[in-house]
Amino acid sequence: MEKRKILFVINSLGIGGAEQSLLSLLSLLDYEKYQVDLQLLSFGGVFEPLLPKQVHVLPGLDYMEFSRMPLAKQLLSFRLGYLAARFRTAYSLRHNARTGNKLHSTQAYWKGCGKVHARLAERYDVAVAWGQGTPTHYVSEKVTAQRKYAWVNANYQATGHNKDFDLEIYGRYDKVVCVSTDLTKLFQGVFPEYRDRVITIRDIRSPQQILGMAQEQISLPVQAQVTIVSVGRLTWQKGFTLAVEAAALLRQRGVDFVWYIVGEGGERPALEEKIRTLQLHDRVILLGAKANPYPYIRAADIYVQTSKTEGYCLALAEARMLEIPCVTTDFDVVYEQMVDGENGLVVSMTAQSVADGVQRLIDDPVLYDHIRQYQHQEKNGSTEEVEKVDWLLEGAYGPKD
Repeated sequence: MEKRKILFVINSLGIGGAEQSLLSLLSLLDYEKYQVDLQLLSFGGVFEPLLPKQVHVLPGLDYMEFSRMPLAKQLLSFRLGYLAARFRTAYSLRHNARTGNKLHSTQAYWKGCGKVHARLAERYDVAVAWGQGTPTHYVSEKVTAQRKYAWVNANYQATGHNKDFDLEIYGRYDKVVCVSTDLTKLFQGVFPEYRDRVITIRDIRSPQQILGMAQEQISLPVQAQVTIVSVGRLTWQKGFTLAVEAAALLRQRGVDFVWYIVGEGGERPALEEKIRTLQLHDRVILLGAKANPYPYIRAADIYVQTSKTEGYCLALAEARMLEIPCVTTDFDVVYEQMVDGENGLVVSMTAQSVADGVQRLIDDPVLYDHIRQYQHQEKNGSTEEVEKVDWLLEGAYGPKD
């Protein structure tokens, strides 16, 4: 039987829920049925070494490789089309910022240089854009495939995307896959024109892979009576400022704790400054990105999620899988997976509420044990979701009418 040719396109395989979900899916696919190519728009992500050996990673896109070169080298290349696109893109990004960010930065980027990207020569049975933004734009305009699917793993409006820019882009997709039912409703509200094309497939996770990786031995630099862990990119969306402020409140209450934050991102300098200002250097430890965050989650007494918005929040699901009692803010899709008081505590989006939630788990061992027992009984696998992806890759969800 001839294998179906599948292409996945993603920004990178750095730390993140979408990246982990794709990695988990790729580890669960049947490579007797599928020949899988992976197009990364940026290389060097910590998850890249964990890719299954059957996945063929394509070379970097030519224009993106050019754009990462020093300007002097770009000028000396005499690639006039690329140079023009580089300056158009710089202007588009600056103009967008000056005019109030009417476009998402990825949309402003594509407006500047989308036309100069070469069309991918290979033809595919299925092409999947894993994540909104550039992967969606690229697959829509630069990939030839019998069927195309766009994965949406963030609140489209909350993350600042512009519907008018993407209306035609999403119109070229046979299905749009949202990673939670709430996200599906939100996306349908933005794009009622495509309501019938939108389906829900929750983020993929492999319990066996996660439980196995969690056994890696680690050494934590600071010990305390209570170990708190959070995982995520250091971005506004993840709300780690709340974590630092909640830590300050816990210290004022005399709690003996250390709070580890696993992840990297643009908010690091601001977080480091806040940690210094509040004199929390021995209480809040920024560990940076880890290819394997699961031993750190497993080492926690309490896992805390301080997100402002999420598509699903895979890190929270993984903490539940590892049976770590959780405190989470009430972000937009939190009740897709949380049962307040059963598999964790859902609190309002304030430092006071986060600190109170942590304090409650510390002070109430009966509640703490109840949550762990509830988590132990939860269904944490993704068998049904992988089957849905199989249906898509096999073409069971037909093209748009």
